[in-house]
Amino acid sequence: MTDIEVTASPLPGELAAISEGLTNFNDADVGPSEREALAVLIRDMDGKVIGGLSGYTAWGWLFTQWLFIPETLRGEGMAGKLLSRAEEEARARGCHGAWIDTFSPVACKAYMRQGYEIFGELPEFPKGRTRTFLRKAL
Repeated sequence: MTDIEVTASPLPGELAAISEGLTNFNDADVGPSEREALAVLIRDMDGKVIGGLSGYTAWGWLFTQWLFIPETLRGEGMAGKLLSRAEEEARARGCHGAWIDTFSPVACKAYMRQGYEIFGELPEFPKGRTRTFLRKAL
């Protein structure tokens, strides 16, 4: 017999069971992802991280999960610099493409200036905005 449980506080081991099961399935189905974390950090004069880019490479793609620019550095092309550095590392890892998503119209324009193109949209996510999915060949 099986049981289905809904929880807002899964234990790390419970999440690991899901992750390991999916990883094993995908490895058998399409081959190992060779997933590797990738971060490009912005540090202040004291060496403290104040922003940057966080993501990973897998199956020949760079995925940017988070990109944050402190307000004091916005409008200076910092997003482009972070993306360029991440893309450079992704190419060195053998990646052929990159993707990112956002619901910020400002960020979307910045990504498009870097050569990203829209490949999908999810309206009303969050309400009043559209989540936009972008990709770029590397």
